Formats: sequence, C-alpha cells, structure tokens
Amino acid sequence: MTTNAHLTFAAFLLSGVALPAVAQLAPQPAPVSDPAPADDSSQNTVIVTGTRSPKAIDKVAGAVTVITPAEVQRSLTITEDATAVLARTVPGYSESNQTMNTLGETMRGRTALYMFDGIPQSTPLRDGSRNATFTDMSTVQRIEVIGGASAAEGIGAAGGLINYISKRATEEGTHIGLTGRFGSQYRDDSAIWKIGGTIAHKSGDFDVFAAASYVDRGITYDARGRRIGLSASSSLADTKQVDFFLKVGHDFAGGTQRLEATASYFKLTAKGDYHYVAGSRALGIPDTAEPGPPRDPVTGQLLFAPDFNRFQQYALNYSNSDLVGGNLVVTGYFAKQEMRFPGDNSVDKQDPLISSGVIFDQSEILSKKYGLRTSYTRPDFLTKGLELRFGVDLVHDQTRQYLALTNRVWVPPMNYTSVGPYAQLSYDLGPVTLSGGWRHEAGTVKVDDYTTTYYRNRVFVKGGKLKYTNDLFNAGIVGRLGGGFSAFATYGEGFTLPNVGIPLRNVNVPGKTVEGLLDLKAVVFKNKEVGVNWRGRMGSVGVSYYQSKSDLGSSLSIDPITRDYVLNRRPIKIYGIDFSAEFRPIDSLRLNALFSHVLGKTSAANNVTEPLDVTLGMLNIAPDKANGQISWQYTPESSVSLGVTSFFNRNINIGRGALEEHTKGYTLFDLTTNYRFKQVGTVSIGVENLFNKFYFLSSSQIDIYQNYFAGRGRTVTVTLHRDF
Repeated sequence: MTTNAHLTFAAFLLSGVALPAVAQLAPQPAPVSDPAPADDSSQNTVIVTGTRSPKAIDKVAGAVTVITPAEVQRSLTITEDATAVLARTVPGYSESNQTMNTLGETMRGRTALYMFDGIPQSTPLRDGSRNATFTDMSTVQRIEVIGGASAAEGIGAAGGLINYISKRATEEGTHIGLTGRFGSQYRDDSAIWKIGGTIAHKSGDFDVFAAASYVDRGITYDARGRRIGLSASSSLADTKQVDFFLKVGHDFAGGTQRLEATASYFKLTAKGDYHYVAGSRALGIPDTAEPGPPRDPVTGQLLFAPDFNRFQQYALNYSNSDLVGGNLVVTGYFAKQEMRFPGDNSVDKQDPLISSGVIFDQSEILSKKYGLRTSYTRPDFLTKGLELRFGVDLVHDQTRQYLALTNRVWVPPMNYTSVGPYAQLSYDLGPVTLSGGWRHEAGTVKVDDYTTTYYRNRVFVKGGKLKYTNDLFNAGIVGRLGGGFSAFATYGEGFTLPNVGIPLRNVNVPGKTVEGLLDLKAVVFKNKEVGVNWRGRMGSVGVSYYQSKSDLGSSLSIDPITRDYVLNRRPIKIYGIDFSAEFRPIDSLRLNALFSHVLGKTSAANNVTEPLDVTLGMLNIAPDKANGQISWQYTPESSVSLGVTSFFNRNINIGRGALEEHTKGYTLFDLTTNYRFKQVGTVSIGVENLFNKFYFLSSSQIDIYQNYFAGRGRTVTVTLHRDF
C-alpha cells in the first residue's frame, strides 16, 4: 500500500538529497517478490532514509508520498504503465494518459522532474513529454515523490520530484526470481506478455543485483471493442520492450564506506503493426487503429522508421558514514536519452528544396548529460541538535531535436552547464524543529548559430549564451503536538528553465538572436505550504494547503495551424489542497483514500501581467480527483485489493471562446488478488477497468492533435512469480 507522509521540502528542498523513504506498513504478501523484502511490514515505526542523509519523519514538514514495494507490485499486476501507479497513489499527480506521452501529466499543476536513483531523466531544455518511460518497473523497489517546486536537483522540478529507487541485494546468499505475465482484452491482437528474471547475490561485504526483461504489447481496445488509436507522441500499445539492469556494491572499512556502480539499458520500440485512423470528435467516435504500417500509396514503401525510447544510464556512488563525524555521499553519472517520435507529413515538415512532393518525417530528441552530486551531513554541528548539510552539484546537459529522416536541425544543440552549491541547517528545539537553507544556481545555456526550417522561413538566428544566476532560499517549521498530531509551515523557492527548444524552433522572422528571446528567461517559483497530520496505531490522516507563484511562468497552448505546441510566458498562480488518509481497523485490513484539488490562474496574453483571470486547463492542470482502496489479507498466503479512481467534471473559462474548456469525469475500479502456492510460486491476477466502463480520457476531451482516445476497456492480467 501507499504511505502518504507529510515531510518537509524545507529540509530536503535545496539540500539536493534524494527523497526520504517512509514506511509504516501492515503485513502483506508480496505479489511479486525479490530477494529484498517486498514490504517493510515488520516495522511498526516510521523509517526515513535517503541516499544523502536520513531524517526522522516527525522532525520535518511538507508533503511527500512514498509508493512502497507492495504498491509498486500491485500496480504491475494491473498494468505495465509506469505513470499509472502515480495517478492512483499521489494526490497531486494528474490523470495518466495511458500512452508513452506524458503531455498534460503534471504534479500540482506543473511539470515534475523524473529521476532514476536520483539521476534526472527529464529533458527540461526540450521537454518532449516522453521522460517517464525509462526503465522496466520490475527493477523499481519504491517511488519517492515530493510535491511542489524544488531546487534540490537544479532545474526541471517545477511541480515536484519523482524518484524511482532501484532494487539491490540485501540478503546473504544467491537468490533467483523468474516472472511470467500474460494479459488480454479477449481479442487475438490485444495480448501483452512478459518474461523477466532477477539474480541477487550477497556475500559479506559484496552484493550484486541484476535484472533483465522482455515485454511484447499488442494493440488496446476500449470498452466497446474498438481499437484505441496510436498517439502522435508514441504509444505503449503495439510495442516491444527490453530492459537490462545491473548494480554492484562493496562495503569496506568496517561497513562505514561503500562503493556502488549501476548500469541500466532500456529500449521501448513501436512494432509498426498498426497505423492511426481518425475518428470523429463531432460524432463522438474515438480515434482508432487499423492493421498494417503506414506505406506510400504509390510505391508501397514504409514511410517511417519505428519510433522508440532508448535510455542508458551509468553511475558510480561512494559513501562514507564516518568522515570527521559526518556522512559523505558522492555520485558521478552519465545518462543518454534518445526519443524518436512517430512520423507525419504536417506542414511544418515540408521543404520544396528537399522534395517537391509530400515529405514524411520524424523528429527525435537526443540528450546527453553527465554530472557530479555531492553531500556532506554533520549532526550535532557546534551544538547538540543542530545538523549541517552542504555540498555542490555539477551538471552538463546537451539536448537537441532534429528531423531524423531528412537529417535537418529542428532545435539546435543546447549546452547547459550548471554549478549548484548549497547549504542546509536543521535545529531541534524540544517538540519543534526549525530548518532553513540556500542554494546558488549558476547555469549557462550555450546555443550556436543556426537556421530554422523552411516552414519558419529559413531565418538565420545568431547564437549566444544565456546565463542564469539565482539564489534560492527555503525555511520551515514543524511542531509535534502530542497524541500523534503535528503541524507544519514551509516556504521554498524553485528554479527551472522553460521548454527552451519550442521558441528556438519557432523563430520565423530575421534579425533574432538567442540572447534576445524573451521566452528563454528562467522560471522562479515561490511556494508556501501549511498542513496538519496525525499518525496513530490504526492509521494516519494528512491535509495540506499550498500556493505556488511565478511572475514569469511557463505554460503550453496549441498552434491552430500546425497543431504543435506554443510556449506561453505569463505569470501563474496555483492553489491546491492534498488530502490522504489510511485506516487499519485490524492488521489484515487496510483502507486508503486521497483527494486532490488544484486550481491555476494566468493572464490572457503574453506580456500581460494582470489580471490573472484565465483558468489553466488540461494541458497544465487536471480536474479534481479522489481515489480509494481497500486491501484484505485473508490468509498468510493470499490477499485481495479493490481500488477506485474518480476524476470530476470541470467547466472553465465559460464564454471566453477558445479558452473555454469542458471535461466530463469518470470513475474506474480495479481489482488484484494473489495466492502463494508452495513449490509453484505466487500467482497474481489483476483486472483494470473492472466493470468495463466506456469513457474518454480527460486529456482527450480537448482538441490537441490526434488525441481523441477512449480509455482502455477491461484488461485481465495473470502473473506467475517464482523465487529460487
């Protein structure tokens, strides 16, 4: 189950730490187990850990959700969709698009920074909304989510941080796990199957964990038996996926020091067995897919190469828990991300100097980043109860976007270099903890001279350097009131860059320079949050209210001609409420509930600072949602869980023309059950959309581009896992 705990981003916001893991769990069987315990169920105390610095939960304040191993495995039983688990369990996370595309999937109304073991996976310089699918979920031990803008990892965390933490070997000996999965919507071409394996070995101070998997996905159907169309930004349906992961660690110096190396390779590729076919928004007929890849009607040749996501990551981590009375953590990393999109023949891809005929092309975002993350924590600094944490983060990121089939520059290479020193203090004064900190973000984006495409008039743009220098502060207070109650208040500042690639590729008048584009100015967020929570033997309740303000914000709208995205630079204010609760009347029964309300306001046009009378819609903020779940472990070997997800109706900007937006809510149920058979393994059954409800995704109810999709109909998945 998910544990929603209110922790501070005052303590972690600018410290650059990995997010804390929190657990207060009742015993549950693991649907899919691994050599490490699938649950912290043996613990009745709250545990907070971090790869840079641990912190006790009752000494910090803010909003963090930790998705436990049991909940990750439950989600895997239902679907291989990496963001579906976030939509079910994180109050501020919006609806999952059920594709590889995360456009409109936001955290508290802003874009979140996705990380894998603390290493950024997002590409904020050219956010292609494809950054959430970078590893097989079977390698993930837990997911740690911090809500609200954060400067902890530099740029990109406008709405929060989402850190996927990988597994590692924790038990002595050699342990092997094998997993097979098959799912279907009762159509011959809807099957999804998976085979995967893990090997974990620990011998004294040495440990190694390795995982590999292969997934083959068929096409998907809605509740009325109609194939669901393929997304213009890539789908999970009709794909194949391979994943390899390796983590090797060695403890030495009496266990006070550790050296750990990780390597990850992931590729998800479209099979091309189907092509997109438009429906009719006016008639309520959703877009669909038909067999066969898109071909030239004259020559019969394939028009496109397969679209794909290919992510590679390598990291080396050193930690010393007894260095001059403190804890040092140093991580060096390299990450390469390649995201090729499906092809089309849109007007902005045409060029008569290349071909007098119709050009079909595909864009690809290529990002390479390497960096160094450091942290030193000294408890009882100068006096008892005072903790000092400081360090510096270095990063270099080169991101570009090109038209792959004709090898044309669409977004020129953007070289981002950043140095981010930080310092954080935390002081315990009896039942009160005070915290505060600072981060200095000094970054430079260098762009060489380039020429835009034919559609943008082939204009020459003078390159240059954009320098970003910001001092970002935070402060927080939490009071432990007794009886399990606590209250907190926190203030924090975050920093990110806008989606720089969009205004760079959209320049269409001569005489422009990179340094002269207003759209490229940084976005600085100021966040305030207050909350109250209670934790007791039978459960927990937490509620928080937050405000997020940026004088020069960053939001998206749609170009009516190209149907492409346009970057808007306007002030933005966001208000929201997060609520979560858990009730455990007996050890074997657990009930969870959460509610999220987010409202965003902006101005009517660029360069207009007031009034803020336009409500942000689906491209930025999803409708309100309420989720619930009941889980019952009726024997030591078996359990069952019933979940419900509900999105509300929303009508905004009434009478304001193109700004007007109407979305109809829906409610879905899901079911999982598992049983552990001796000498066989654990058999799990998951049912998504239990009652086979027909509905349109909220994100499909506004007209973007090839996005009129109904949601998935009932899907039944059977998983068998065996440990050796």
